[in-house]
Amino acid sequence: MDFLVRIDTSDAYELPLDERNDLIERERVRGRELMAEGVLRHFWRLPGRRANIGIWTAPDADALEEALTSLPIWPYADIEVTALATHPMTRQMAAVRP
Repeated sequence: MDFLVRIDTSDAYELPLDERNDLIERERVRGRELMAEGVLRHFWRLPGRRANIGIWTAPDADALEEALTSLPIWPYADIEVTALATHPMTRQMAAVRP
């Protein structure tokens, strides 16, 4: 199941610099792990904001929750999740491809 996930990390920037730098490094490591596992498929930075948006894949909402709460930045993040469903046009296009 695919999810659109928006993560605002603004609150993390209120931490003292050394704590923030440590948090960011741990977040990078965990993000790479989630990418390698195929959970975090694509993500983009939102220009002008301390936020990102991404496509995450998990078997269900509980598994997504587990992945999101594993992020070191979780306690400082404002996260919005939208479940995604396949659009009928996508199914039609797949049927006509050779």
